[in-house]
Amino acid sequence: MPRAFSELTFTPAVRAHQERMGSARTYAKFIEGGPQQGHQIGAAEKAFIEARDGFYQSTVSETGWPYVQYRGGPVGFLKVLGPQTIGYADLSGNKQYISRGNLDGNDRIALILMDYANQQRLKILGRVEFTEGEAAATSLYPEGAETPAERAAIIRVEALDWNCPRHITPRFTEDELRPHLNALGQQLQQLQAENEKLKQQLAQRS
Repeated sequence: MPRAFSELTFTPAVRAHQERMGSARTYAKFIEGGPQQGHQIGAAEKAFIEARDGFYQSTVSETGWPYVQYRGGPVGFLKVLGPQTIGYADLSGNKQYISRGNLDGNDRIALILMDYANQQRLKILGRVEFTEGEAAATSLYPEGAETPAERAAIIRVEALDWNCPRHITPRFTEDELRPHLNALGQQLQQLQAENEKLKQQLAQRS
């Protein structure tokens, strides 16, 4: 776990529980000394982020309750704008504005980006700024989107962490399965052709 992420998430209450459970010493190295790490987007993170077609985001309401929402779109709709900046065009939805309203009161946001097929996930902590209006989101508008954008959402990344792949159940999209299905289809056609040829040979012998 990078130091930047542990500094934000290992609160006194978390550290106290680690002490009770016997893991405090294991995680001490991530918050005590050493260079600051895990606050910038590298090449691996950039490639991973821009290959996603959705992510989970969490905000916190004025009542203290977390609210988790799934954001989806064409592959690449979440864009890397700099070593500590990502952004997306906030498309028009069901008009509840729960996440949007929460972020007016608390600009902190947590994202989880999943690659189920390869059992990978990336966690991002950041702060959000909005620029209202469709024109503001023009440069972020994803090709292939079917709804208008209401604003540009810009996230300044404060920490990120590649989470353990354990317990991630592999799942596959249609696009991920298509090459394998095509190969199986070709094999099936070949077997059907061979079967038909054998039938004809047997018919000729009888």
